Amino acid sequence: MVAAAVCVVLLLVAAVALRHFVAQPFRVPSASMEPVLAPGDVILADRSERGTAHRGAIVVFDGSGYFAPSAADGDRYWVKRVIGVGGDHVQCCTSAGELTVNGDPLEEPYLPVGTVPSEIDFDLVVPDGRMFVLGDNRGDSTDSRHLLGAPGGGMIPVERVVGEVDRRVWPLPRAGAL
Repeated sequence: MVAAAVCVVLLLVAAVALRHFVAQPFRVPSASMEPVLAPGDVILADRSERGTAHRGAIVVFDGSGYFAPSAADGDRYWVKRVIGVGGDHVQCCTSAGELTVNGDPLEEPYLPVGTVPSEIDFDLVVPDGRMFVLGDNRGDSTDSRHLLGAPGGGMIPVERVVGEVDRRVWPLPRAGAL
C-alpha cells in the first residue's frame, strides 16, 4: 500500500517536472496555422527552447498584454511562426508579392495554396529582444501585422516564448514531428 502511494507520488512529480522542464502540451484553438496545424490539434512545446526565437520556427508564446488584453481572457497562449527576430528588416511586399527578410524573398512552402503572404503592407525593423510572428493561414490569423500600431508594435518579447513546437501528438492519424 505504501509502495503504491510512493509510486503514484513519484509519477506525479515526474509528470510535473516533464511539463515544466521538457515539453508542455497545448491545444491549437483556431485555424490561423492551417494547413500545418488544425483547430483541436494537440502540440508539444519544447521547453528547452523557452525564451528563444528562431526564424521559421513555430512557437507558443504568452501574448498577454500584446495579443491579448490580459491573461484572464483565455487567449493568453498563442501559436505562430517566427518571421523575424531582433535586427531583421521585414517588409511586405515585393512587386512579386513576396515577404522579404533582410532584403531576401522569404520562401514559404507552408502557406496554403493560393494564399498571398500579406494583404497588409509593412516595412519594419524588429527591435532587439523581440520577434515578428505570423500565422500560416494569413487570411484567418491575428498576428504581428494587425498590431503594428498597438503597444509593442505587434512584436513580442522573445522572453515570452514558452517553447518551440516540434510535434503534434493528437489526433493520432496526424501525430508526429512537424
